Amino acid sequence: MTEPRRFPTDFLWGAATSSYQIEGAVEADGRGPSIWDTFSRIPGAVVNGENGDVAIDHYHRVADDVKLMGDLGLNAYRFSVAWPRVQPTGSGPANQAGLDFYRRLTDQLLDAGIAPALTLYHWDLPQPLQDAGGWPNRDTAYRFAEYAGLVADALGDRVNLWITLNESWCAAYLGHLSGEHAPGIKDPAQALASVHTLNLAHGLGAAAIREHAGPDAKVAIAHNIQVNQAATDAPPDVAVKTKLDLVNNEILLAPQLDGAYPEGLFEATAAFTDWSFVRDGDLEIIHAPLDALGLNYYSTSTVRAGEDPDRDPFQPTLVDGVARVRPEGEYTEMGWLVEPQGLTDLLLDMHRRRPGLPLYITENGAAFDDVVAEDGGVHDERRTAYLHAHLEAVGRALDAGANVRGYFAWSLTDNFEWSYGYGKRFGLVHVDYATQTRTIKDSGHWYRGVTTTGVLPAAVDPGVDG
Repeated sequence: MTEPRRFPTDFLWGAATSSYQIEGAVEADGRGPSIWDTFSRIPGAVVNGENGDVAIDHYHRVADDVKLMGDLGLNAYRFSVAWPRVQPTGSGPANQAGLDFYRRLTDQLLDAGIAPALTLYHWDLPQPLQDAGGWPNRDTAYRFAEYAGLVADALGDRVNLWITLNESWCAAYLGHLSGEHAPGIKDPAQALASVHTLNLAHGLGAAAIREHAGPDAKVAIAHNIQVNQAATDAPPDVAVKTKLDLVNNEILLAPQLDGAYPEGLFEATAAFTDWSFVRDGDLEIIHAPLDALGLNYYSTSTVRAGEDPDRDPFQPTLVDGVARVRPEGEYTEMGWLVEPQGLTDLLLDMHRRRPGLPLYITENGAAFDDVVAEDGGVHDERRTAYLHAHLEAVGRALDAGANVRGYFAWSLTDNFEWSYGYGKRFGLVHVDYATQTRTIKDSGHWYRGVTTTGVLPAAVDPGVDG
């Protein structure tokens, strides 16, 4: 019989959220507009024309939500700061009322024994910065560093783990290549310029955090590295897989970890840009020391050489002749294959690349069609099984030597799921959007059993309900 798995005693057990998806209160206490406030009002941009104006009203319900975290047994919580709440125009002095909100949040977390993990940017760029050119404009990186310094000044004595950016791939490619996310631009040249500005922002932001938060601050970045797999060993299939890795993953990892853009990148993207926006000294800034690396993992992607007439707009690519294959298996409501082994592979790949670098799973979770049953519970057996399988995948990476320090389930609560509106539920906690009633799902009760003991059961007990 397989034995239960014990995780390290200092392992961080958390859940994650982002500001625009949960806070609401978009005009409260001096907050300025973000690109998502603007984008969500474009007809057809978001399912059912929904937006984050109210979301789950976390701004007014912080105490209740921190209590929920305690009920889930969390010892860590990853949240993001809304840039337009701190700097309504994206520059200039801080809006103290906005900073005070995050001071209250972090104080309540610490009082509850929950370590805050703070993400500075999770896609809600202040609209005035977009009006000035947005992420394709390199000045935005310097504005980000200014903002990072303001937050680090205010919270440096409370926060130890700082994450500069969340999923730069999404901000650049979904925002500027496919246009499925804010600001809704479809231009390969602007997408690539955005990648470089985001890379630069990370380096400048890391320096600002260290300057303003002090030497104990740990600086990380959170990436959704694509785990691409070639459909066969045939050279054309392997070639498209390799090229996808180049333009989606290495374009971010190589300058940040190695201090240079990868060989072949400029040639592969020459049809779209000449990369003249890269200036002397930029790569030294981008190559800032990392204290940890955050990895957001949901699924893998299997590809082959060929044309794809039904290309998913949420999988935009600069590579021609790529077709995505749909393997047999279980899929979530997002259409993502459930493949825990991909998480093990990702962690081990990063371990081999940077042995000893602390790794955090900063997001991992699944959307399922959750409903409140007649007995008042939310019986989401598939999510419980998903979490169990992926935590076992983390355990296998630990066994193989990966320095994994923590796991943050996505997400703490159901919330506004970007272009999908409120139709996709990822939460450990169910939210009735009409009443804002919170209900811990069965998966949340199960997760508490892991977070409070550090022990992963050998198998999922289908009857577990906390």
